[in-house]
Amino acid sequence: MPFTVTQISGGKVDPYATVRVDKNRYSVPSRYVGFKVQVQMEIDRVDLFHAGKRLATHPRIFGNNKWQLNPDHYLELIQQRPGAFREARPLRQWRQNWPPALERLLARFQASQGETTGIKDFINVLLLYRKHTAVELALDHQISTSDGVKHILLHTHGVPTPAPLRHWPATLLPDLSVYGQLGVVP
Repeated sequence: MPFTVTQISGGKVDPYATVRVDKNRYSVPSRYVGFKVQVQMEIDRVDLFHAGKRLATHPRIFGNNKWQLNPDHYLELIQQRPGAFREARPLRQWRQNWPPALERLLARFQASQGETTGIKDFINVLLLYRKHTAVELALDHQISTSDGVKHILLHTHGVPTPAPLRHWPATLLPDLSVYGQLGVVP
C-alpha cells in the first residue's frame, strides 16, 4: 500500500473569508463566507474546495496564527466598501510589493474622479490586472478610468495579427475593364 502525504479535512469559511487549517488561515473568495469547504493539505500547499470546485491554492505555511491571503479574493468585497481599501490586510500586504505604476494609477484615478469613485474604478483595473498588465500603458496614455484601461487591453492584447504567408503565390490583379461591359445593353 503506497504512502500518501495528502491530509483531507473539512472546514468552514469564517467572516474574514479564511479557513483555519492546522492553526493557520488561508483565504478563499469572499463570496464563500459561511460555506463549508474541503481542505486538501499537501507537504507544500493547501487546496480548498467547495462542491468539487477548487476555490484556492496556497503555499503551505508552518507555525501558528499565520495568514496566507490572496488579495484577489477580496477585490469584489472592497469594491463595495471602498472605505476599507487602505486598511484591508490583504491589500496592505500586496501594496508593499506591487509595482509603483499601480500607486501612480490609483493617484490619477482619485485625482480625476474623487477618492471613493476613484478607488472603486481602480479596483476594476485590479480585477483586469488578474490576467493582464496594462498599467504602464494607461499611465503613458494619460488614462484615468477603468474603461480606458479595458480599451487598451482589447486593442493591445486582442487577436494577434497573423504573419504573412511565405512562398504563397501572389494574387493576380483583376482586369476591371470587363466590368464596364456589364452595364452596356446592345
